[in-house]
Amino acid sequence: MTSINPWNIVYKLATNKLKSSPTMTTIQKPDGSYTESLEETMQVILDHHIAVDNKRDDNEHHKSIRTQIREPVKTDDDRDLTLAEVMNAIEEAENKKAPGEDGITGEIYKRVCKTFPTLTYTIYKECLRTGCFPKKWKISKMIPIPKPGRENINEASKYRPISLINVGGKVLEKNSYQPNHAPLKQK
Repeated sequence: MTSINPWNIVYKLATNKLKSSPTMTTIQKPDGSYTESLEETMQVILDHHIAVDNKRDDNEHHKSIRTQIREPVKTDDDRDLTLAEVMNAIEEAENKKAPGEDGITGEIYKRVCKTFPTLTYTIYKECLRTGCFPKKWKISKMIPIPKPGRENINEASKYRPISLINVGGKVLEKNSYQPNHAPLKQK
């Protein structure tokens, strides 16, 4: 890591461009024992950093929010997504960002959009019209980055995970923030 660009190492890790990858280490589990496999280590890190969303713990406010998000929002001034909005959202995707789990970069999305603008537009328009957010676009690639100075600690807190979301999902999220579009559901 350099003081000029502290994200350089993160980018190289995410795009598998490091000559030698840092090795995941055994870490201590909450019960005091130690992990015995890479899968178990990753699960402990995920459990540490990701909160559990349990419906049984909801208060009345949370229950009403869950109910509201299931109902489509329709207003008199709803409008369709435009081709220009989709093109702009894709054009804003950065070429040098590490791709998500699907490996498709912003540069690839830009080329596809220029080659097949109507097809690309139709996909996003239909997602918003039907209120559908494809599950494939919500899958992310999580990369645990050791925090500086904590490399020798055996706890899950020694890692700062970054989550790389698929570009297709980023574009849809950008377009879904436009006013008067239906809320998106998982599909």
